[in-house]
Amino acid sequence: MRRLRERSDKIVAIVEKNERRISIRSVDKKDRRRMSLPLNVDQNLKHGDIIVAHLEGVKISGKLQVTLHKVLGRIGQPHSIEAIVCADNDIPVEFAPEIEKEALLAGPPNRDGRVDLTSIPFVTIDDEDARDFDDAVWAEPDTSRGNPDGWKLIIAIADVSSYVPSGSALDKEAQKRGNSVYLPSKVIPMLPHSLSNEWCSLKPNQVRACITAHVSINNEGRIKHYKFERAIMRSVARLSYKEVDAYRDKKTTVIDKSLEVQIDSLYGAYASLRKARLQRKTLDFDLPEKKIIFDNSGKVTAIENQQRYDSHRLIEEFMITANVAAAEVLTKRTAPCMYRVHDQPPLDKTENLRSYLKTLNYKLSKSQQLRPQHFQQILEKSQNTEHGEAVALMILRSQSQAEYTPVNIGHFGLNIDRYSHFTSPIRRYSDLLVHRSLITTLKLGDGGLPKAIAIDFPAIGTHLSQTERRATSAERNAMDRYQRKLRNQFKDATQC
Repeated sequence: MRRLRERSDKIVAIVEKNERRISIRSVDKKDRRRMSLPLNVDQNLKHGDIIVAHLEGVKISGKLQVTLHKVLGRIGQPHSIEAIVCADNDIPVEFAPEIEKEALLAGPPNRDGRVDLTSIPFVTIDDEDARDFDDAVWAEPDTSRGNPDGWKLIIAIADVSSYVPSGSALDKEAQKRGNSVYLPSKVIPMLPHSLSNEWCSLKPNQVRACITAHVSINNEGRIKHYKFERAIMRSVARLSYKEVDAYRDKKTTVIDKSLEVQIDSLYGAYASLRKARLQRKTLDFDLPEKKIIFDNSGKVTAIENQQRYDSHRLIEEFMITANVAAAEVLTKRTAPCMYRVHDQPPLDKTENLRSYLKTLNYKLSKSQQLRPQHFQQILEKSQNTEHGEAVALMILRSQSQAEYTPVNIGHFGLNIDRYSHFTSPIRRYSDLLVHRSLITTLKLGDGGLPKAIAIDFPAIGTHLSQTERRATSAERNAMDRYQRKLRNQFKDATQC
């Protein structure tokens, strides 16, 4: 059985034009319907134009007639694939003028009621091509009892709630989009660039508004204490995963000497958090992510596996810690929380996986209460074998989809009882809701969560889960199209 995609009257198509008529073909290869535009359609249309059209439900000469709605670009031009997948997945690209205008009203943060953390040497660590910076981190040994006993962490997250009032046009648009969409050659942001890349971005040497999670952990990575506060901060450096990892491997001196103690402390805290993760026996996929390489003209030149560094894992563990603390404080105070939940694998998918693994001589436990470690054992056994990546993909596909909901059932993959998303409010609306609930619950000032919105959390959670899946579908579709395009370029080159 398979889910059939609902047919609508909207068609994203490519124009095929000759002297006699203008025909179109859907970008969906499974849609083989014969369609054409009226002869009196805009004569400026050219062969290869990408359009959005609407079905009229009338046939002429055996072809369905459509009306032109919008021209998106032309096949082969930069971003043409992104234009196709966004239109095909109903992802809004442009912001309405009134939304842009509202975002442009943003300015320097109001310091009233905020703790001044500008003396803390926060750093951001992201991909080399990142443009928005949600989070900055800091750590030092915890010597509150005289001797080092774990670590103190501060995770500073952009205070988007101070720039996006609940119920505003900006807020409604952000909720509608649900999340940013990351495509190979461009990002479709949840918030306008004047916010996502500027006032809500923790750029180096710029004072920014933030909400901070202060977390103390012991040497085994377990949380001892946490608190949240509104603050102002100033990142002292914008670092990349690559250069931080190179510093740790003693391969470079690019890192400023003044940052070395701070980075060593971050890695010390990470080592403790890593112990806790291993103790929890989580499900840990380490599949390589693909990256499209473009030349200056926008032409695809290669598809490479993205290098994964320990610095990636460091930031992930810091973010997981902050997300857990946010869920904990809201749960303990019985406050509204948009949980990030991950259910146990469905039985039918588990049986299919068990049958597949049996052909490779791997045995999946027949326990009725499967735990993450049951899958992790097989991932570790198959690692570095010829079928290691295929096994990992099959295990990944056997899992339930993570969702947003106010009803907590825990997170199976991370093996965590209470988990939320708190660390990326620039690109995820769920995180903004968690920020607002924290503001109301902890009495941190304006910008809290209205009661009417809290009541609507079940419907909002369903919507956000859907927009996340929409984004994932668009990202996969774009990657598939670029891979086909590169194969065709190679085929043409060899034939020449």
